[in-house]
Amino acid sequence: MEHSVALVTGTTSGVGYEAARMLASNGYREVIVTGRSLARVQETAAQLAAQTRTQVFTPLELELDEPASVQSALAELEKRGRPIDFLLLNAGMVPGKERVITAAGVEASQAPLIGHHQLTVGLLRANLLSPNARIVIAGAEPARGGVPMFRYTDVDALAARYHEGDLTAAMEALLRNGPHVKYVPNNAYADAKLMVAWWTAALARRLPSGMAVFAVSPGAATATQVGRNAGWAVKYLMIPIVNLLPGMNQTPETAARRYLQASEFGADVSGQFFASAKGKFTGPIEAQRQPHLLDGANQEAAWQAVVNVSGVNWSSADFLRAVPERAAVAATKIGG
Repeated sequence: MEHSVALVTGTTSGVGYEAARMLASNGYREVIVTGRSLARVQETAAQLAAQTRTQVFTPLELELDEPASVQSALAELEKRGRPIDFLLLNAGMVPGKERVITAAGVEASQAPLIGHHQLTVGLLRANLLSPNARIVIAGAEPARGGVPMFRYTDVDALAARYHEGDLTAAMEALLRNGPHVKYVPNNAYADAKLMVAWWTAALARRLPSGMAVFAVSPGAATATQVGRNAGWAVKYLMIPIVNLLPGMNQTPETAARRYLQASEFGADVSGQFFASAKGKFTGPIEAQRQPHLLDGANQEAAWQAVVNVSGVNWSSADFLRAVPERAAVAATKIGG
């Protein structure tokens, strides 16, 4: 892929910052860096420019919790009109002890997915992703299971017990932390990252040929701000233990390198979730094949739940309508 334009969310610190820095070093001609505050992201862009001695960083205000901010960012990107080759949806958080619901009625750890969905679909609708664009969204090992102190919800059981078997309704309940969903911070995080994995698989089926999307866990990197809201068990028990065990922690730069590695993956593995090997939080990433991750019904229910909550849908047919020349090419191929 020609290294032209990249956009990274959550770049003001940690893994997102390191990813933006490394993209510049890898030859990208423009790296759009985003953050909740324009002043803060402008400062970040200046820091990155000084550190890399390049002038490729473009600041863009983007508050994923606020649909109006996402729309404003999309309008600015459309005004510039430069298609994005690598879209890195890095922003996320570990939830705190107290449940937080956004103004849009979404549980805080699930909110980045809603904002990232709105951003991605907006870029697709505006034809602002290049024909061979790569999309990477931050996942995490708890989505695969087997991580101490993190447990994802059995959505099939939730749907059967409280939603008359309706998986989409159960997924919406998770997104909103609604009735019958007990708020446990670590479990909410596991649920959020499982939703990311399912959403990724569903998006892959809807992307135009040539584009690809991957969920990628950056792995354990405790020297970041992602756990700033985490409960005491994670902050004062799990993280100190991880820091002491060889091979269980890594630098933000090493974590960011996983994202860049995935940006070069082929479309043949689009939709897959890549993370550390079972029982590990660092080291090489591999495609996760646990049955719950590959459940097509859950993938589609997660997509529909995100659509219902965000109010934004997308299909490959939408792409052909948005880009008439693609529709003409498709018709030619069909006609032989």
